[in-house]
Amino acid sequence: MNQEILQAIQEELPEASHLVRYLYDHPETAYKEVLSSQAIVDDLRKAGYEVEYPFMEKELGYGTAFRATLKNGPGPSAAILVEYDALPQIGHGCGHNLHGPLSVLAALALARRKDLFSGTLEVIGTPAEEEEGAKLHMAPAGIFDHLSLAIMMHSGSGHCSQTNMDATALRCYIVEFFGKSAHAAGSPWLGHNALTAARKFMDLLDARRDGFHPGTIMSEIILDGGKQPNMVPDYAKLRMEFRSPSMGELENLDHIVHCCAKGAAIALECTEKFTLGFPDFNDMVRVPALEDKITEEFQALGKPIEPAAPAGGSTDVGNVSYCCPTIQPIISITEEPYSLHTPELRDATLTDHARDQMAAGAAVIADTVLAIFNDAAFREKVQKDFKAAVARKKG
Repeated sequence: MNQEILQAIQEELPEASHLVRYLYDHPETAYKEVLSSQAIVDDLRKAGYEVEYPFMEKELGYGTAFRATLKNGPGPSAAILVEYDALPQIGHGCGHNLHGPLSVLAALALARRKDLFSGTLEVIGTPAEEEEGAKLHMAPAGIFDHLSLAIMMHSGSGHCSQTNMDATALRCYIVEFFGKSAHAAGSPWLGHNALTAARKFMDLLDARRDGFHPGTIMSEIILDGGKQPNMVPDYAKLRMEFRSPSMGELENLDHIVHCCAKGAAIALECTEKFTLGFPDFNDMVRVPALEDKITEEFQALGKPIEPAAPAGGSTDVGNVSYCCPTIQPIISITEEPYSLHTPELRDATLTDHARDQMAAGAAVIADTVLAIFNDAAFREKVQKDFKAAVARKKG
C-alpha cells in the first residue's frame, strides 16, 4: 500500500466526510440528483479536473451525469465511477451517500499526488442507478471502451468486505394481452378474456420452472386486469423481470417467455405484445487478476475480505464490465448485518466506523488505479484475464 496515497486520503477525508453528510441531508432520487451532482463536481473542479457537466444530457434525458478528466502525461486511462442517487421515502438506504464520496475521495487523493503516475484518470458520475441506470446508456455509447480499468465500491454490511459484486443478467418486459370485451353475465361467450390469458401466461411460466437453469429468477405483477367484474376484460398488462447468471442463458429464457405468452394467447383467442421495460442489465464479467489485487490491498490494510458472494441481484456495472476490465468490491460499513435499501444501512453511513471504512476503500481504489498506471505486467495480466472472461461469457 502506497504510504503517500494513505497520507493524501487522510488529508482529503474531511471534505469527503462533509460530502457524505451533505448527500444524506439532501437525498435526491434517480434523474433528479441536481444538488448531489453539483456538490461532487465542485470538489473535482477544485482538485484540478476538467469537467463535462452535464454529460450525455441528450442521450440520457437529464443533466445529472458528469465526466471529470485529469490528464497527467502519456499512459493508459482508468476511470473511477460515482453513484449518488437516493431511494424514494427512505433516502440513501443503499449507501450511495457513502460509496459515492468514497470514489470522490480516491479521485481527490490521486489528484493531490499526481506525481505518482502518468496517464489519464477519469471520474464518471453515473446517476439513476436505482432506476434505469446511466451506465446502461453509457456502455453502448463507447464511454468505457478505451479504459484499462473501471472501478468503484458499493456499500455493504457484516464483518467482511467482498472482493467483487457478482451480478445476474436482467431483462424487463411490459407484456400486454388484447382480447374482446363482452358482458360477463349476459353474453360472456362473445368475449375473449385478456386477463385470463395473462393469468395462464403466468401459470405456464410456473410450469416451466422445473427446467430453469440454476440461478434463474423470474417474477411478474399485473398492472392492469380490467375495469369492472361484469365486463370480460379486453386488455391486460403485466410487468415481468427475469434474471440469469449469463446473457446467453437469458436468451434461452427469453424464448421460453415468448412461447408461454403465445400459447396462452392462442388458447384464449387473444393477441400478445412485448415491450422492453428498459435496456438489459448484463451479468458481471469477473477479472481474477483484479479480484486478487483487491484482496491483497485489503489485507495490507488489515481489513477482513472474502470472495464475492453468489449473484443474486443486478447492477448496471455489469454492462461496463463487458466494455473494459471492471471491478466493484463491496465495502462493509457496519458490523451489523443490515440489508440494503433499509433505514438502518442509511444511518450506518454516518458512523465513525463507516468513515474509517470509506478511507480504507478509497485507499484500495487509489492503489489499484496506481498499479494499472505504473505496472505494465499487471495491466497486461488484467487485460488477458478480461478478454478470457468475456470469451467464456459469450461462448
